[in-house]
Amino acid sequence: MEFPTVGSTIEVQSYKHNGSLHRVWEETVILKGTTHEVIGGNDRILVQESDGRFWRTREPAICYFTAHSWFNVIGMIRNDGIYYYCNLGTPFTYDSEALKYIDYDLDIKVFPDMTYKLLDEDEFAQHKRQMNYPDEVEVILRGAVDELIGWISSQKGPFEPGFIEYWYERFLQHR
Repeated sequence: MEFPTVGSTIEVQSYKHNGSLHRVWEETVILKGTTHEVIGGNDRILVQESDGRFWRTREPAICYFTAHSWFNVIGMIRNDGIYYYCNLGTPFTYDSEALKYIDYDLDIKVFPDMTYKLLDEDEFAQHKRQMNYPDEVEVILRGAVDELIGWISSQKGPFEPGFIEYWYERFLQHR
């Protein structure tokens, strides 16, 4: 797998289990790209939904993708602190077109005080039936939820104090 170079911009694409394109984020600046992780930054970028709608993100964000865990993390920098939006999905792949992953509906929202909420369990149950998610995928995802909650509780990886601020400063150097 070829990796994007620091300072380059990439597109991020999420897909659904059935192979359909789910969402596209234009222009994420690569801050780190290795076989293990990709860290990117963006600010007020255009996002396209699968139904053709477009919207723009509201704040700067640092995106963390890992090749070993079934989740990715977006740290959103707001006036009242850092909020995190964690997507449960496959580890990323990257090709010359985009960074890609399969989104499996479940999300965890983390607040600045590190409290969190698991979201979209109903959407997961619906899509599991509609798209015939294998039982193994649910087992992996439930394990990933536990792993992610462990990271949040121990302030590991992108939840480590200063992580988002450090990478945001790097992002500002590339703007």
